[in-house]
Amino acid sequence: MTRIIAGWAGSLTIVVPGSGTRPTSDRVREAIFSALEARDAIAGLRVLDLYAGSGALGLEAASRGATHVTLVDRFIQTGKLNAARILKQAPKGSKPAIESSGQAVQPFLTSARAFWDLVFMDPPYDLGLPELAHNLDALVPRLSPGAIVVLERSSRTPEPEWPEGLELERRKDYGDTALYWLSAL
Repeated sequence: MTRIIAGWAGSLTIVVPGSGTRPTSDRVREAIFSALEARDAIAGLRVLDLYAGSGALGLEAASRGATHVTLVDRFIQTGKLNAARILKQAPKGSKPAIESSGQAVQPFLTSARAFWDLVFMDPPYDLGLPELAHNLDALVPRLSPGAIVVLERSSRTPEPEWPEGLELERRKDYGDTALYWLSAL
């Protein structure tokens, strides 16, 4: 069972796609959002959730005060369903804008015109390093100055090469999951 952890939608259970996804565990999401809140890096921001699956990361950010969230996944139906459920819980007068796209990540980034302050990137663990590098290259021009990118990968895969415009702040492992914290230059 996956749920929104905190904020105005805290404790709300969300639907997870039936197969082909690996939802970020509650433990890892709690660690991500504790670190972001310590940096005051959620409220009022524009958030992009790439390879969104259920949308748990982006919707958690919405519940905690992000003003605009974009969910991107080729199989976006579950994310859309969860976004609608979350928006029903939103307090009057402070409902975030939540958009969703069923495009694949690379075409979405190539055609995007918006800028984001916080990006969650949780691709399938078997996504190859060349494709990941291509995604990161396309993401860099869409980042606000000082934007934060949180990339989730298998702790067993090699560390990706970072494109110009992104700097690795730190890596933190949680069992089989490695989180890379990146900053836009």
